Formats: sequence, structure tokens, C-alpha cells
Amino acid sequence: MELEVSTRDVGEYTVIKLKGEVDIYTAPSLRETIVDSVERGRYKVAVDLDEVDFLDSTGLGVLVGGLKRVKQHDGEMGIICKQENILRIFRITGLTKIFKMFKSTEDLRD
Repeated sequence: MELEVSTRDVGEYTVIKLKGEVDIYTAPSLRETIVDSVERGRYKVAVDLDEVDFLDSTGLGVLVGGLKRVKQHDGEMGIICKQENILRIFRITGLTKIFKMFKSTEDLRD
């Protein structure tokens, strides 16, 4: 399966929308998109996982690496997700404590 990656700006945030599977084969495109956003001076990033079917440890590692990258610029990274199977991964790993969690892009405007 492939990973579709798109970006758009929502208020102060750059939203990276993913569709498909985030695994060892597709995670590099996510990493590249995060790096590009930071290089453009966008230090508030939200990754939309609502259309992600599968997320492995490589994908989680890319997200944590992205968080470290934006934090170097006093930024923040959020996760947008309503899918219980994906949210469960974040809860089990304790990542809900380090990422801002959002239910939708509308929550970014608050």
C-alpha cells in the first residue's frame, strides 16, 4: 500500500494529511514532509491520521523525530485522529502525553 501525503495551512499550523499505511517503506515521505515544513519556518505542525490504515514503530519514530525537530524552534506537533485503533497505539506507548491530540482540524483554530 502507498501513502498519500498532502499539506495545507490551517491558522498557525501546517497540517500534514496522510492516507494509507505508515510503515518502514512509506515513513521516509512523512519525514521529508515534516523536514520541509520546518525548513519553511512552519514550527506548528499537525499530522492528520484519520485516513491511516496502519501505523508501525517506524512511523511513530518519524513522528517523535518530527516533534523533536519542531521543539528545537519552540514549536509544537499535534496529532489529529478519531480512529480508535490508531489512538490506542498512542495511548499504549504513552505518546498522548507528549503530543497535542486533536479530534479534527477545526480544533486547531481554538
